[in-house]
Amino acid sequence: MTIRYGLIGSGMMGQEHIRNLNLLDGAEVVAIADPDERMRNLSVKTSGGSAKAFSSYTDMLTADICDAYVIVAPNDTHHAILLDILPKNKPILCEKPLCTTSADCRDIIIKTQNRSAPTWVAMEYRYMPPVQRLLEEVRKGTTGTPQMMAIREHRFPFLPKVGDWNRFSNRTGGTLVEKCCHFWDLMRLTLQSDPVRVYASAAMNVNHVDERYDGEIPDIIDNAIVTVEFENGARGMLDLCMFAEGSYWQEVISVTGAAARVEACVPGPARFTKDGAERASQIVISDRASKLVTTEDIAVDEAILQAGDHHGSSFFQHQKFLDLVSSGQGQPEVTLEDGLWSVRVGEAAELSARTGQAINLEDI
Repeated sequence: MTIRYGLIGSGMMGQEHIRNLNLLDGAEVVAIADPDERMRNLSVKTSGGSAKAFSSYTDMLTADICDAYVIVAPNDTHHAILLDILPKNKPILCEKPLCTTSADCRDIIIKTQNRSAPTWVAMEYRYMPPVQRLLEEVRKGTTGTPQMMAIREHRFPFLPKVGDWNRFSNRTGGTLVEKCCHFWDLMRLTLQSDPVRVYASAAMNVNHVDERYDGEIPDIIDNAIVTVEFENGARGMLDLCMFAEGSYWQEVISVTGAAARVEACVPGPARFTKDGAERASQIVISDRASKLVTTEDIAVDEAILQAGDHHGSSFFQHQKFLDLVSSGQGQPEVTLEDGLWSVRVGEAAELSARTGQAINLEDI
């Protein structure tokens, strides 16, 4: 059986979704909706040339030629698009963040209560092979009970987008929602506890400061230090820098307990490195009792690496989503509630950065 996919949005991330779907047996991109003609035509070409193009996603919905939908449109459009698709009762994979506000996320949760088809929030970072290995080590008790989790992402700036929508917090939700919802999701998943308190210090110091769009000044932050306290007493920390392209490791994710520390080290896209070569990610385990440090390379198939910027995670996420849709059984691994939590923490971090105050999640 082949699942026919319709993509709503066909920008850079839309192209990545198409390339990864092309690698999967049993998946076919049959429709693409995007108001931008150039990106729409490029996406048809990327899909293999046979997908039907629509300038409006509502026309795609009316055509009813898809078995499942992938929402890859700008963040601030997700809520309205979801409201239109949900009554179709077909599977949905919605790119992160689920919506730009927690209020809109809650509204979507309410409106899915009578749906039988799954709605999956695209948290790709969960499916990076090194992150999967890190989670495996934590789950089998290598660290002991996780007490601290630190994520460092030192990466390239936000890339240009059609309409420059990603330069403004009112369209993205803010950097700590748009970009960092991945990390709040990873912390909550790894530590197996809900966040209760957030403190953030953040600014826009380097990127976009001289840019103007129709006279408007971008307001998205490009660096932050954020701490998150969890209900079970664990703590998480994010160190974000978005003017550090070419860093040897783009992400370093560390989980520490009384027994050991486990780190997942992930390289960035090869185009930002000096030699332009793909590198393997690594898992590093530092055992407290023996003082031994072990390092393991995590290899990913070259074709999967070339299909996107997320170290293979988009492919593995789509593989699981396709299995869910094809079988007609089970529940999404990343739920709407997961999507809501990631936006809630991002909202709190944005508010904390603006006010200089620690934010209790129960208060907002």
